[in-house]
Amino acid sequence: MTAPVEITFLIQRDCAFCDHAKDVLRRVGQDHPLHITEIDLAGEEGQQLARRAGVMFAPGVLVDGEPFSYGRLSERKLRRALSKRAAAKTRSETEGTA
Repeated sequence: MTAPVEITFLIQRDCAFCDHAKDVLRRVGQDHPLHITEIDLAGEEGQQLARRAGVMFAPGVLVDGEPFSYGRLSERKLRRALSKRAAAKTRSETEGTA
């Protein structure tokens, strides 16, 4: 079993793109193990994280602490990025045992 990918999800109230992103994360989470932490952009922690990550507006998504996207989340882009991460991890584990 692979360790879940850490997803930090910066949200705000009454945000249609946030609702869309939640649906995307739910669907992608069925195929890739994810650990999702939601942080409100209105709070101090959310504002600081958004500034550091360059998130201009909600929703903001960080993958393993690295800025990934903000605004409308592309399911295809997220799946592609997670598949590449999984393939790279598998390669490094295989090379480590060889």
